[in-house]
Amino acid sequence: METLNMPGYNSKELTISPGQAQLKSIGYFIPFAIVFVFAFYLLWPEKLTKANYQAEFPGGTTGLLWVVTVLVAGVIIHELIHGITWSLYARSGFKSIRFGVLWKSMTPYCHCKEPLSVMNYQIGAAAPGIVLGIIPMLIALFSGSLVLLAVGLFFTMAAGGDLLIILMLAKQPKDDLVQDHPSKIGCLIYKKAD
Repeated sequence: METLNMPGYNSKELTISPGQAQLKSIGYFIPFAIVFVFAFYLLWPEKLTKANYQAEFPGGTTGLLWVVTVLVAGVIIHELIHGITWSLYARSGFKSIRFGVLWKSMTPYCHCKEPLSVMNYQIGAAAPGIVLGIIPMLIALFSGSLVLLAVGLFFTMAAGGDLLIILMLAKQPKDDLVQDHPSKIGCLIYKKAD
């Protein structure tokens, strides 16, 4: 992905090191997970038993295949949700969305090739965590499903990097433009020149 030369705009980097990103993402996830697991325990104490765990989660090869399938499908769906959401705000729609894999770290990604407003970028960044993480956990709280709780927790944790970027952008004016950084964790901010 290349950065843009935008006449009338000043650009600045908003980035973070990989180590800091991992620590902060974990730091955001742990209290969130504690709250949801504790709420689940208060509502469904009988569900957090070894017998119920064995009943809800298949074991052996079937269980392993089920877990791998859910995780792989979830990662693909996570990136698709980014792409679909950002395409709603991009001038060129889905033509502006690019998917790929950073093979060095085996990390799939979705980038929007054109800058978006801070608010629209944050909406697209938040969408997978809400759809695959928070919604399944809320359903788990109402239904008592240990499987949905586990899926929601995993995909909330997987959205930790997205939450980090959303929080990094929190103090930026909502009409500034944002583009993914081409080589670092973070983004480029484009402000109108005075």
